Amino acid sequence: MSKKLLLIVNPKAGKRRSRDFFFDIFSIFSEAGYLISLRQTKGPGDAVRIAAEEAPDYDLVVCYGGDGTLNQVVNGLLPLSSPPPLGYIAGGSTNDFAATLRLPSDPVEAAKAILDSDEWALDVGRFNQRLFMYVASFGAFTKVSYSAPQNVKNDLGHLAYIIEGVKDLSSLRFYPARIEADGEVFDGRFLFGAIANATSIGGLMKLKQEDVVLDDGKFEMLLFPEPKNVNDLNDMFRALLLQDYSGNGLILRHASRITVESQEELSWSLDGEFESGGNRVEILNLHRQLTVRM
Repeated sequence: MSKKLLLIVNPKAGKRRSRDFFFDIFSIFSEAGYLISLRQTKGPGDAVRIAAEEAPDYDLVVCYGGDGTLNQVVNGLLPLSSPPPLGYIAGGSTNDFAATLRLPSDPVEAAKAILDSDEWALDVGRFNQRLFMYVASFGAFTKVSYSAPQNVKNDLGHLAYIIEGVKDLSSLRFYPARIEADGEVFDGRFLFGAIANATSIGGLMKLKQEDVVLDDGKFEMLLFPEPKNVNDLNDMFRALLLQDYSGNGLILRHASRITVESQEELSWSLDGEFESGGNRVEILNLHRQLTVRM
């Protein structure tokens, strides 16, 4: 009996047209014994709905799009009582999570990798009631991930984030917040904060591969607190560029449960998509909750 595969595609994601690779990808999965059903997203929320409604009837779900599309597919899959494993063909403009997973950038090779890999389990983040795959962030750079026009991101990639990020930094706004990570409290004003399970955040900030374990039940939390003076500010930016989080005022912690409280409502980015968290956010690591083939 043939196995059934649900291919969920965002045709607008990324620099390359996804349709250019359909024939080769279909051939690869078909030769492996899969009957393939193709679903193309047409707007926000489509991938969530498709995954939630149709995935139970399939042996494998493959997402072809950017990190935002992957986020939606995961939000559709995990609430299911017995979700099928998930494969990912990265077709976005930055593909941070694909870089963390070291997935092939070529869609055809990524399809082959899905078939060649064993099933394994990844941690997933829960942000209040919404799920995220690799990062929840607030502050500077955060708005960039969801406000930069898609055509700009497609044409410029990481450069779009840098251009928009520089505009954001011109105001150097710091956000008052109380952040608790596994019982340790940080109370102050922050330029930026990220709770991540990835080595690349927004295509700009990098974490070392040895600092990130995707199934250890912990996030990597990176905070950029308000510096005391201009020299401290320069040191902190230099530390970001050098990926040196051991000192210079930056805060890096590994934690499973994080709460963020603020007097004003913070705007967040979850895997590059906007989310309003209100005045209090609880972020929990769901240890090894997602079965993947990548």
